[in-house]
Amino acid sequence: MTTTFETIHDREHPVVETPEFYVRDEVAHEGGSTALGFWIYLMSDCLIFAVLFATYGVLSTGYAAGPTPKELFDLPLVALNTTMLLLSSITYGFAMLAMEKGRTAQTQGWLAITLVFGLCFLGIELYEFAHMIHEGAGPWRSAFLSSFFTLVGTHGLHVTFGSVWLVTLMVQVARRGLIPANRRRLMCLSMFWHFLDVIWIGVFTYVYLMGVLR
Repeated sequence: MTTTFETIHDREHPVVETPEFYVRDEVAHEGGSTALGFWIYLMSDCLIFAVLFATYGVLSTGYAAGPTPKELFDLPLVALNTTMLLLSSITYGFAMLAMEKGRTAQTQGWLAITLVFGLCFLGIELYEFAHMIHEGAGPWRSAFLSSFFTLVGTHGLHVTFGSVWLVTLMVQVARRGLIPANRRRLMCLSMFWHFLDVIWIGVFTYVYLMGVLR
């Protein structure tokens, strides 16, 4: 009987215990790799925006006898747009708090509100672009406008991508819940969304405020 018990125990031990530790190590390794890879991506994005800011700084006075920032920019509208993006960052923070507590419905609700604010931001920005082009101040008009549309438009494309990503994650959470993989993805999107917030504060200050005061 002793031999039989030991044989069964030896057979069960590698099946039950060893893979359990292996899976845990694999999940931990995957999460660390994802975080590191995403931080590297954000650093590369910082370099892209640094180049765009530098380009705008060099070309921002090249009006080519065209309209100046003071003539074009509508600060109250831009301030409203900035408020939309800042509020979206706050609501995403609330979504993260709900996620930490395991409240799926609350997480989805805050993510939906974040998406609404993000879409409002994009809508106002598209309206601004359309109005400027209608007034003859398109990106082809001067070096200043080319650099302006490139910088602000690149940020807008990032917000668009973030909105699509947000919808995708909402679908994933609705189907599979707040599993570790979805939590990790939501955390990555959180870093990305707050990063866009910081970049926009730089755009609002350097492009719009300084442009009007110039």
